[in-house]
Amino acid sequence: MLNKLDDFPIHQTPEPIAYPVTSDRNVYDRTWFNGYAKDGSYYFGIGMAVYPHRGIMDCAFSVVQPGQRQHCFYGSRRAPAERTEMDVGPFRMEIVEPMRRVRIVLDDNSSGVSCDLTFSARTAAIKEERQTLWSGTRRVMDATRFDQFGRWSGTVHTPDGDIAVDDEVCLGTKDRSWGVRRVGEQDTGGAPVTPNGVFFLWAPLVWEDHITHAIFFDGKQGEALVREGIVAPLYKSEAAVPGVEDGLDKRMATARHRVTYLPGTRLAKSAEIDLVGLDGETRTIGLEPILKFQMKGLGYGHPEWGQGMWKGELATGGESFDPRQLDMLAPENIHVQQVVRATDGTRTGMGVLEQVCLGPYAPSGFTNMFDGAKG
Repeated sequence: MLNKLDDFPIHQTPEPIAYPVTSDRNVYDRTWFNGYAKDGSYYFGIGMAVYPHRGIMDCAFSVVQPGQRQHCFYGSRRAPAERTEMDVGPFRMEIVEPMRRVRIVLDDNSSGVSCDLTFSARTAAIKEERQTLWSGTRRVMDATRFDQFGRWSGTVHTPDGDIAVDDEVCLGTKDRSWGVRRVGEQDTGGAPVTPNGVFFLWAPLVWEDHITHAIFFDGKQGEALVREGIVAPLYKSEAAVPGVEDGLDKRMATARHRVTYLPGTRLAKSAEIDLVGLDGETRTIGLEPILKFQMKGLGYGHPEWGQGMWKGELATGGESFDPRQLDMLAPENIHVQQVVRATDGTRTGMGVLEQVCLGPYAPSGFTNMFDGAKG
């Protein structure tokens, strides 16, 4: 089974590129983006992934504005054999120039949301360390991710009106990841397994001339499973980015986090992140949330449009919901991103704080799967 990518010298195994090196049914390859106005007046998210052993390609686009409903488009199809084919119904992703520019088009459809957006990189690609998590003796996550920070231009159409996206106003993050992670319908059969919880925090932040990034996976006692802090240059234009990797990303010795939750929820009221350098110097960054985005709008934990779920040869759908009226302890609502203002005492920045905490987590006083913070 050959495709166009096989004409490039990129092979890592003797098989064609369409054959993943693992037979795990949960192998995936995903592109994900966010975009947000510096003043918090809108946020949109975009996702597209292929699951080779599930035979599925899916995508989503979702947008929210303060005081309004969050609008969502979902699409799913049988995965094409040709990996350069990146469209699902009215949705398509065009890699205009690898590692520099991507165009996302969502044509008019029954969901009422559409867009024509272009992402322009302002950083080199920044690779996170390989993320491997276990459930007993089974490797349930084994993935690599790289990030790029940039800006957006174009237009988003919603049932509430159009959003003119100006690259002087709209910041964003590109997230490319691949490997194995839990997707699609849950495995069945075999001996019963006690559900595992997860604590994940992800904080890409943009400052005047640099970016900071912090990534956390914790165990239920707060023990560090993955912990990483990064500082890297921010370039003034796409043309100024020197290459795929610039070698200038600075890795911290470690990073720490402190989250204060809104009572009765697992939603951050505020947070602090410590970036600890190799010399022990600590930079403490305070985060103030100003706009909430429900990640189920991109399929994360969605009961109907969950990622990697078979919906037929081609299916599209949409929904709108009021994020202020949700049960924030329902499983599908715990995973969120929030647009945040950042400060380290001398500088100010903007970014997002992604958070999902399922199950017991001792540092926050959570004792079961879905209890909320004590008042």
